Amino acid sequence: MSILGTVLLLATEEAEHGFGLNFDILETNIINLGLLIGILFYFGRKVLTNTLSERRSNIEKTIVSAETKAKEAAIALSEVQQKLTQAQAEAQRILKTAEDNAKASREAILAQATEDVERLKETAARDLNTERDRAIAQLRQQVVAMSLEKVESELQTGVAQDTQQKLIDSSIALLGG
Repeated sequence: MSILGTVLLLATEEAEHGFGLNFDILETNIINLGLLIGILFYFGRKVLTNTLSERRSNIEKTIVSAETKAKEAAIALSEVQQKLTQAQAEAQRILKTAEDNAKASREAILAQATEDVERLKETAARDLNTERDRAIAQLRQQVVAMSLEKVESELQTGVAQDTQQKLIDSSIALLGG
């Protein structure tokens, strides 16, 4: 039964009985429900269709926007990962360079220290030889001075003939004769 048929049925029933209340729950509920559904279907179809269309459009826009943002995020992630990889490679290169520089510096410092030690040893050896030669020269001077004093004192006291002969022989031997 259509809505128009239902309305006509109600109108004819009221005309037969007059205006009054129908207390038959099953009959009135079905008619009211039918009228309500018909009115909602007729007037609400456009509103519901427009609302659902708008909602569908918003959902599609949101999905497209989310997909675009996901793609942009993936691109940004890829770029950041690439930059991270480059930064790690640069850090490794810097670390390697620093290690090489440190090793070269250590070797240069050790070589310089070895040279300095050798130079100090040579200087110390020269100084030691110079001091030894000076000490020996001083000792010789002292021995010569003492010998001269002894000779002078013996000459003043008088030298025995054999002593004079020994002194002459030793002097000649010293002179290389």
